[in-house]
Amino acid sequence: MKFKLVIAYDGTPFAGWQVQPNGRTIQEEIEKALFQVMGKELKIVGAGRTDAKVHARGQVAHLILEAPPPPSFQKSLNALTPNEISILSIEPVNEDFHARFSAKEKLYVYHVTSDPVQLPFDQNYSLHYTYPLSFNLMKEAIPHLIGKHDFSAFANQSFLFEEGKNPVKTLFAIDIAPHPSGFSLLFRGDGFLYKMVRNLTGLLLDIGRGKIPPSEAKRILLSKDRKQAPSAAPPHGLTLHSISY
Repeated sequence: MKFKLVIAYDGTPFAGWQVQPNGRTIQEEIEKALFQVMGKELKIVGAGRTDAKVHARGQVAHLILEAPPPPSFQKSLNALTPNEISILSIEPVNEDFHARFSAKEKLYVYHVTSDPVQLPFDQNYSLHYTYPLSFNLMKEAIPHLIGKHDFSAFANQSFLFEEGKNPVKTLFAIDIAPHPSGFSLLFRGDGFLYKMVRNLTGLLLDIGRGKIPPSEAKRILLSKDRKQAPSAAPPHGLTLHSISY
């Protein structure tokens, strides 16, 4: 039987989603809890990797079990995982469901605080960025990035080649959502390369503060060269908000 898990987590104390030799990860903590509940090693497959300190409100994973889980399954997992991880739902799905390959759209949100002084409880979840920004300049650049493109210029190249990933993705929309203490950037696409959202955010911030003209977005995209793009925005402002199937 296959089950779909929707998971939220505060990525601050973790080295990312995927199990790795050096560093505590979200996947590892959930699989440890599964072992305690089910008495055997079980693997979960996530919809995508999130980097160290990146958060999630709607990460999705699937799990295969030989028999229906106990009625208290979700409650037990939440009791055994760290407080920074919450299993929001567990539901049976068809055998052909795959957390990663069945996904139709992912929404990432990058939060920015522009107040002169950042509130303490925003520090781990929002980039404190006080440079004056022009939303008009940022909006002028966005159309150059929307659509189906090779996004190699906004991906970690070594990771791209190691994994044999297809660098062609479709970016459906980038929206700017102002709020009282700053703004958020919303990225909707069919998939994202490693650090792609953070790299795009770094570009838009540089364009917004006038370091780079909006037309450069197209040139950088077409170059397919990571060295042409600005530095990535820090990870802690990024949240995987939701995944649609």
